[in-house]
Parts: sequence; C-alpha cells; structure tokens
Amino acid sequence: MQFVGYRPGVEGPATLSLADEGVVRRLDLAPGAELAYTLGERHCAGVVEGDEHRACPAEDAPYCFRHTSTWACARCAGDCSKPLSACDEEHAVYLAAFARDTFKVGVTRSWRLETRLKEQGADRAAHIRTVSDGRRARRIEAAIAEDLTDRVRVSTKLAGMGREVDTAAWEELLSEFDPIERFAFDYGLDLSEQPVPETLATGTVVGTKGKLVVLERGGTAYGVNLRDLVGYDVSEGASERERQASLGSF
Repeated sequence: MQFVGYRPGVEGPATLSLADEGVVRRLDLAPGAELAYTLGERHCAGVVEGDEHRACPAEDAPYCFRHTSTWACARCAGDCSKPLSACDEEHAVYLAAFARDTFKVGVTRSWRLETRLKEQGADRAAHIRTVSDGRRARRIEAAIAEDLTDRVRVSTKLAGMGREVDTAAWEELLSEFDPIERFAFDYGLDLSEQPVPETLATGTVVGTKGKLVVLERGGTAYGVNLRDLVGYDVSEGASERERQASLGSF
C-alpha cells in the first residue's frame, strides 16, 4: 500500500488517498478518526486517475520528473501571454493572515476565493481587488509582493497553530487598502500549544487546517503536512517508533 495523494480540508475535513494493488480509497480525516499505519520506504506516488492508481518505482518523492506537473501560474508576475483558459476569468486579489503575524498577498479566480483561502489554512483574509483577468491580477500581486510575501512556509503555519492573529498588525495592514470583503475562519482546533512537527500516520485526528492534520498520540499533538506523507509505502498497524513528545504530555 502507498499514500498517493491528499485533498485539503475545504467544505469538510481533509482526505488522504491510499492505493492498494491499483485501487485508491480515500481516508476521511474527520475529528475522532483513527489512523494506524506504519511508514516504510518513500518513492514516486505515480499517477491517480479517479479510483485507479499506476505505480512508479522512481526514487524521487513525492513525484519523479515524469509525474511532476508544473503549474503555469506558479511564478507568473503578469508578464505572460495568458496560456490558460482560466486566465481570462475574473480574478480576486486578496490578503491572507496566518497566526500570529504572517501576512501574504495572493490571487485566485473570484469564484474560488473562499475555497482557496481554506485550502491554504488562512486564519483571516481580505478581498482587496477584483479584476477582469489573471494577468492583471498577477501584476497587482507582484507589486504588492515587493513589500509583502506571496507565499508562506508550512513550518510557519504549524508554528501559528494554537495562537491568535495579531489583530493590531492585521488592521494596520488593511488600513492601507479598501477591503471589499473580510473573512475569518475557525477550523475547530482547540489547541493549548503548538503541535510538534512530525511525519507520521498513527494517532487520533484532532482536526485539519488546509493540508495540515493534527494527530493526538500518547498525550502529544503532532502537526503533519499531508504532502509529506505522499509517496510512502505503508503497512497497517500503529507505528512503534519513538516520537518527540510535548512538555504537556509528561
């Protein structure tokens, strides 16, 4: 068996895709769900089409060069020829806040705005501009990104779990713009301290936030990036490997 993909939590909890002899099933990571898998070797996750999986033995993980697709907009700054049909759709420019005081600028198609924010696990957000196409949106994003980041590391998101957004700093940033709409998200994670960063698939699901899942095991909450699980061969049964524990578990 192999973990071959994931889906961030948006309208519901995140899911983790598990392939077994070419058949894919999705593990629902709803609060209270139990995971009991031991990680083995990691290699390319291959290809998933619907509920079918084609394995790949390449050592690169989570995907080898043959199975890695590059999103045309990943590094776009508005100096493109609008290569995708979606480029001509209406786009929103937004600001997103991640606890405690990390703020980023981003763009997405207008109809996907709230979905995109939840995919990233944003704590708060503000829609600041609406434009007719993606190229114009990227130009605005690039200008704002000269003073504000346009990407946030997973480690930063994990460090903010269990903390509140710095409201004063957020409001100071928004005072420079004229927000069209504001958002505040509650992912239902009642954490008293930051989860311990770890890569494991054993424990009780506390909740999910974008592509992050919090697992409780032995009195310690672990924060797991679902992407870091993709490509691992797994066997059923709880992992017996010793893990770093939080001080609160003693």
